[in-house]
Amino acid sequence: MSRPMTLNVRVSGALSDFVAANVSDTGAYDNVSEYVRDLIRRDKERVEADRFARLKAELARAFSAPEASYEILDADAVIARNRRA
Repeated sequence: MSRPMTLNVRVSGALSDFVAANVSDTGAYDNVSEYVRDLIRRDKERVEADRFARLKAELARAFSAPEASYEILDADAVIARNRRA
């Protein structure tokens, strides 16, 4: 597990107002740290969902290809092909 990280972020103007509205008695978060952690978690989930969607699309293309287009490759050929990509 990685070590905790301390971040210092300066926001002003409209961004500051937006953060303040979300971190208050009437906001969704008790403090800025909680808000930032939630934003990072959501971004991580978005990135993982995008990666999964790309993988799913790639697999769909691969499985929809005609069987005649498949090549038999050994492990060395696959490794060499991936090094070129």
